[in-house]
Formats: sequence, C-alpha cells, structure tokens
Amino acid sequence: MTATVSDPTPLSTAPYPRDVARGIARAFLPRHPLGNRYDYYYTLTKLRTDPLYPGVLQALRPTSAPVLDLGCGLGLLAHALRADGQALPYAGVDIDAAKIRRGREVAARAGLADVQLDVLDLAAGLPAHQGSVAILDVLQYLSHERQRALLDEVIAMLAPGALLVIRSGLADGSTRSRTSRITDRLANVAGWMQERARCYPTADGLRTQLEGAGLATTLRPLYGDTPFNNWLIVGRRA
Repeated sequence: MTATVSDPTPLSTAPYPRDVARGIARAFLPRHPLGNRYDYYYTLTKLRTDPLYPGVLQALRPTSAPVLDLGCGLGLLAHALRADGQALPYAGVDIDAAKIRRGREVAARAGLADVQLDVLDLAAGLPAHQGSVAILDVLQYLSHERQRALLDEVIAMLAPGALLVIRSGLADGSTRSRTSRITDRLANVAGWMQERARCYPTADGLRTQLEGAGLATTLRPLYGDTPFNNWLIVGRRA
C-alpha cells in the first residue's frame, strides 16, 4: 500500500480575483444583450466565491495527460484550463443534457480547442479513456457501492504520471459537513442539481481505496472561506 504523501506546495485556497473571474465567465454571456444571463452570473459567482478551480488547476499543472471530467456541468473546467494556459485535451460528461447543450455552444463560441462535452449517466458506465480524471463535487450523488466501483474504474484509466483529482464534501460529523448536506439538498429542490445527494465519502475510505490501488495520495481542505466541508483529494499514478 502506498502511503499518503505530504505536498509541501501551499494549496491555492482563494477564489479568482474579480477581473480573472469575469474574464472566464464572460464566455457564458448570451449572444443577445437581452438574453438569459443565468449561466453567466452562476459561473461568475462560482469563480468569485469558491476556490475549486484554482485548487484543481494547481493539481493538474504537473501533467499534460488528457483529462476526463466526470459530472462536468457546463464544462467550466475547460474554460479555466485554457485561461490558465493548460492545453491538455479535455472531455467532459454530465447527466444534464441541457447543461451539456449550453456548454457545447459556449465552448464552440469561445473557440476552445480539444474540448468535447457529452451526455452520460455515471450510473450507466464510463467512456473509454486513458489519462487523468477529475471528479468534482460528484461523489456524494452516488451510492457508497457505486462510488467505490466508479473509483476502481477511473483508477484503471490513469496513465503513468496521470492524476485522479477529486473535490468532494466529506462525512465527518462536523458543522461544515452538515452545512454541505443542507446546501446540496436545497440545490436539488431548486432544480440546479438533477440528482439528490445520497452518500458522502469519508477521508479514511477514500485514502484506503486510492492507496490500496498504488496511488500516491494527498488530502487537503479546499473550502477556503466557504462554510462547506470540501476537500481536494489527489492520487498520482507512478
């Protein structure tokens, strides 16, 4: 079993500055001045308040392997990667066909190269892939059994030097953990998330599975100034 490793590099735990966030979110503005600006304001708020993408981009910089983004939503990670100067090929899949449709339109309009977005229910299986894998704020929507099976599947996809990058709320009985549960439930009721959260993984469970598969693993908090219990888990294939 590979031991958990200590990464001496400070993790980026601050959200984007206003100008950078606006630069990325601008791609989601509607073509017509009177068009629906929901996706623009959502992405702008996400980038300005959540340290997710700065942390994930930092994790992915050491590799140029193609990345598969499971539960990609609008494909915002692809925009963040290109804004960061990372040209690695990107494929994103999500169960929400409306988000994928809008994400494709925006990616094409923004001229993003090597970006593909497809509709896929993770419960039904995964596309063929070799490289890195990102699973961002997704695991809690799967049963415990499906989480473990999914991680086994994506670990098998990792090429040498590639990364498994997970951001997830963790179950640990903390106030942050309870806040994450309530917020995810509200997102489902409001209709932004089609799926209801089912099972939050634990730090020990993730560490044991990744290390047992031979991945050098780090777990670090990635909640910044938010009230949620979000952590960044990175597994590297030697």
